[in-house]
Amino acid sequence: MTAWTPDELDRIGDAEELSLASYRADGTLRPYVVMWVARAGDELYTRSAYGPDAAWYRHALASGRGRIRAGGLEREVRFEPGDPEANAPLDADYHRKYDRHGPKIVGTVVGEHRYGVTVRLAPNEA
Repeated sequence: MTAWTPDELDRIGDAEELSLASYRADGTLRPYVVMWVARAGDELYTRSAYGPDAAWYRHALASGRGRIRAGGLEREVRFEPGDPEANAPLDADYHRKYDRHGPKIVGTVVGEHRYGVTVRLAPNEA
């Protein structure tokens, strides 16, 4: 199993935004979608601000794999369910990074109503 390097964790985890694209069944990439990224320990995550019906979220779960760009890096990833143990640390990291945008906006990605749409970004070999 591949793990994030300390440099990747710092660069992607500290990035303001993450671009994410999932693979289609024919092996081509869907268009990139811009979103926020948070870190819990040695793992990187994102959440669907618009819940389980967001197109990127549905496509990522169906595909299970894709590519991300953030912090000057581009990596192949697997999309995996979020670890429930990571929810509180993720909320804290989202608040640390994004509270300046205001509670209404940050509220779209923190709290129990978003725990079920947390996606772990697991590094994958290209």
